Amino acid sequence: FKIAPLVVLVSTFLLVVVVPFGPDALFTDFETGVFYGLAVASVSVLGILIAGWASANKYSLLGGLRAAGQLGAYELPMVLATLGVVIQAGSMNLQQIVVAQNTFEIFGWNGIGMPFVVTQFVGFLIFMIAVQAELTQSPFDMPIAESELVSGYMTEYSGFRFLIFFIGEFATAGVFALIASVLFLGGWGIPFDWFGWDTIDSVDNWMNIGGPLIMFTKMLVLTFIIMWVRFSFPRFREDQLQTFAWKVLIPLALANTAITAILKVAF
Repeated sequence: FKIAPLVVLVSTFLLVVVVPFGPDALFTDFETGVFYGLAVASVSVLGILIAGWASANKYSLLGGLRAAGQLGAYELPMVLATLGVVIQAGSMNLQQIVVAQNTFEIFGWNGIGMPFVVTQFVGFLIFMIAVQAELTQSPFDMPIAESELVSGYMTEYSGFRFLIFFIGEFATAGVFALIASVLFLGGWGIPFDWFGWDTIDSVDNWMNIGGPLIMFTKMLVLTFIIMWVRFSFPRFREDQLQTFAWKVLIPLALANTAITAILKVAF
């Protein structure tokens, strides 16, 4: 019961480890950074399940089970949405994905590099919808559902532990926005061609200061969109929520991955 909020919080901050903030401003440079990020993000499901079960409360258990069903369903489209990016960049290294977006060309034009939000717009939309569901925020807040389940898996929590759940929720919004910035918005980079750079080794050192500021700006924009959606849309019914994931998002993400793979081979 006591450890559950910490599991949720730790899984959030372990994600920051893999995010590059500049050419040299990074904690780690994993070759499989995307894989690590998606794996660590799924750990929070365990914390929520533990919280629901350990509370010894029917409402909490229902909330925990709803959360497990929802997070399991929406992690799949999130993983599939990132596949298109990995195929285009040819790497699972987040730093290489940033470099790819700032050095690739769109049909021979390199004015803005190739931010994957242009070529992978469907993947970007799917990713952002899945993030909203992973945060258990409206319109995907069935696990908490104050009007039906009191407060879901958090019913028995108060004080500092309740605060840790809330810190985890809002910190996760920021961290997922950072990851979306890296995957789809070019990360810390500015199109290298603007400055005559051609590789990451030729990038000026001042980008280690400017890069984090660029990342923070992109993160704020995406976090604003997440919060805007949260306060604008009504809640889904449980069946609508699951149907949307399994019958709409997953087929769309699979189709996007297949088309990306075909175009990558063809061009």
